[in-house]
Amino acid sequence: MNVFRSFSVLIFVTLFASAPAQAEKRVALVIGNSAYKSAPKLANPVSDAGLIGGMLKKAGFDTVDVKQDLNAPEMRKALREFGARARDADVAVIYYAGHGMEVDGTNYLIPIDAALETDTDVYDEALPIDRVLVSIEPAKQLRLVILDACRDNPFARTMKRTVASRAIGRGLAKVEPSSPNTMIAFAAKAGSTASDGNSQNSPFAVALADHLPKPGLDLRKAFGFVRDDVLKATGYKQEPYVYGSLGGDDLPLVAARPIVAGPQPNPQDNVRKDYELALQAGLREAWEAFLQAYPDGFYANLARVQLKKIAAEEDRMAATEKARLAEQDKVRLAAERAQKAELEKAAAAAKIAEEARIAAEKARQVEQAKAEAAERERRAAEAAAAKMLAEKQAIDKAASEAAAKRAADKQAADAESKRVAALSAPPSAPPSGDLVKTVQLELRRVGCMKDEANSEWSETAQRSLTLFNKYAGTKFDANLANADVLDALRAKPGRVCPLVCNRGFRADGDACAKIACRAGYRISDDNECEKVPDRKSVATGGASNRRDEERRRTESAPAAQQAKSSGQMVCTNAGCRPLRPGCKLGRSPSVAINGGGLTEVCD
Repeated sequence: MNVFRSFSVLIFVTLFASAPAQAEKRVALVIGNSAYKSAPKLANPVSDAGLIGGMLKKAGFDTVDVKQDLNAPEMRKALREFGARARDADVAVIYYAGHGMEVDGTNYLIPIDAALETDTDVYDEALPIDRVLVSIEPAKQLRLVILDACRDNPFARTMKRTVASRAIGRGLAKVEPSSPNTMIAFAAKAGSTASDGNSQNSPFAVALADHLPKPGLDLRKAFGFVRDDVLKATGYKQEPYVYGSLGGDDLPLVAARPIVAGPQPNPQDNVRKDYELALQAGLREAWEAFLQAYPDGFYANLARVQLKKIAAEEDRMAATEKARLAEQDKVRLAAERAQKAELEKAAAAAKIAEEARIAAEKARQVEQAKAEAAERERRAAEAAAAKMLAEKQAIDKAASEAAAKRAADKQAADAESKRVAALSAPPSAPPSGDLVKTVQLELRRVGCMKDEANSEWSETAQRSLTLFNKYAGTKFDANLANADVLDALRAKPGRVCPLVCNRGFRADGDACAKIACRAGYRISDDNECEKVPDRKSVATGGASNRRDEERRRTESAPAAQQAKSSGQMVCTNAGCRPLRPGCKLGRSPSVAINGGGLTEVCD
């Protein structure tokens, strides 16, 4: 017995020797939160609050304040007002049904307007359990908090973690009240969740309503009966638990009815009471002290079962802690891998960006080169246009001077002389030098004359006018340059005479461009690029090599020399083509009569 007395002094301290069986004043606050705005609606809390509130009123409580679906400001106001009523009360009871959660070892009650998007929002949007304990602390004899808030928390699944190491528990965390004569009852043991059941009220609320109002039943034993009923109702999946300590005297919620006479006390009552005290403590030291005091008997065997249960719970907690540490390591390693992946991704993106920059710089240089080439072409085109403009101005000036002179001559001559002069000008009267030069410039413009223009009407100029007559369909006298010829030439907007190019050249606008064949190809008889046949050692190899060498010399010779060789090109209104076999460039009889230019002459 000395050992157990030491145990009783160490674990359970009796703060008051005697207490009245019935508190002089008892107050209660009942809260049921079901209609959550950011989570699915709970079915039982409101009906559970009504059940417990009715039970407390029937138990004779002086004040029972039932609140339903409170937001954060309303919950704080309700606790503040209840704390004021508990200052002169002997017993204060708070019952809460709804969502609760544990963050870093601290329990919180969640109002219906809480969103809890991040783990730090719980500090602003929820109420810690310490705020509830402050409200009941002024009560003189008994402070009782009943939490039916161990449900599966939907906020924990969607809540963002701002710190990876912050722990968000399953259910509520174990709590040890610092004030004496304070009990905190959980609907489920710390770290586990409670069930709402399939009826209107949860199994925990039904058991509370059945056992707490029994007259004379000590609260510790009443909660033991509640535990048994909930275990049976949930298939031993949910075990209510009580934290805190009371004195050695029985403390029922409803006073026992007076008993006139009763049986003699049972010798096992002291053992039973000590067993209940050890059960209330729920500590290994308490059960070891109990077994030292009562090593044998029915309650000793039960105590050994409790010790095994505690050992199993300790093993479970150790395994849970190990799993939590492993999960933290997993999260840490995942974060490190993610950081490494992000660094590699950033390096790859930087490499791609640098390659894109280099490509863009090269493209800019190419475009700049194109722009410079285009600028050079523009300047050359402007110079050519300026040259053409100057030539045109010279032609216009010569034409205007010729027109002025012609008008003066017409004024001096009579009508008959004008008619005769227009039909046939005498060969002995050469035309004006400015008019002749102007006509030659126009012949060069329409592609019928290659020589430079001068003031003499030479045979070359006459052949050029003959070519113009042929391809323009006119019948001017080739021996005479007059104003009518000039007007007909000016009426032509572009080239009239075809461009004739030698072999190895092709027409490119108004000029002959050399045909450039790639390696392994040569100019064919049709003036096209053809593949060079493989050389073979045959009897005629020497002659073939000489022909190839002669062909290469011909192709590399200047245009003036190529004009004397075969393979020449002739251009007409239908286009340009090589001379046909057996044909050559010469003067046709029809053209030669008028001293004309070159054309294709076949035997």
